[in-house]
Amino acid sequence: MTNKEDAIIINSLMRQALVSMQEVMGDHGLNAVLKSSSLEKFIGNFPPNDLEPSIKASQYAQLNQAVEDFYGRGGRGILRRIGKSSFQYGVREQAALLGIAGVALKVLPERQRIKFILNGMANALKKSNSDVKAWLDESGGKLAYVDATCGVCTSRHSDRPICHLYIGSVSEAVRWATGKDYEVTETHCSAKGDEYCRFEVGDVKEQAG
Repeated sequence: MTNKEDAIIINSLMRQALVSMQEVMGDHGLNAVLKSSSLEKFIGNFPPNDLEPSIKASQYAQLNQAVEDFYGRGGRGILRRIGKSSFQYGVREQAALLGIAGVALKVLPERQRIKFILNGMANALKKSNSDVKAWLDESGGKLAYVDATCGVCTSRHSDRPICHLYIGSVSEAVRWATGKDYEVTETHCSAKGDEYCRFEVGDVKEQAG
């Protein structure tokens, strides 16, 4: 098992994040963030859309940190939007890897739909990188997505959960599967010293108005 500090992620995961950041923040915002995080090499030079493990997970974490630093208090919301866009990218570009191509989810009960897509996310990551440890947790009657090799917080330390991009991705995955907006809460985070990052699916959000 690779040490978390030395972990490598696949090209397509970094590309997915960069494309999603470009969609949410625009070229100027993305380029400013890349410069501020000493990742200028990615300006106009995104990694290819393949499964080659050649990006340091610490660079992926650095990119997440830079967005939060650049936008201040608004950074968390920006990262969640990027996470949502990132899942949508996965649906467009990696449907087969996610295991969603041609699946008729509407015939399944809602809980089964959530389990299906969370399992799909975990399996897609594990297929693309054998070092990944991600799974569906059903303890206590709750559904949660768990990742013990989370790239968002590699080499980062915090007294609170910081995987805002991941929350956005899980939220959008559940919305895609059910057509409803569920609350998703990060109950554990590796950056806090926990053994894994855990994203629990809560109740359906109240609709304003």
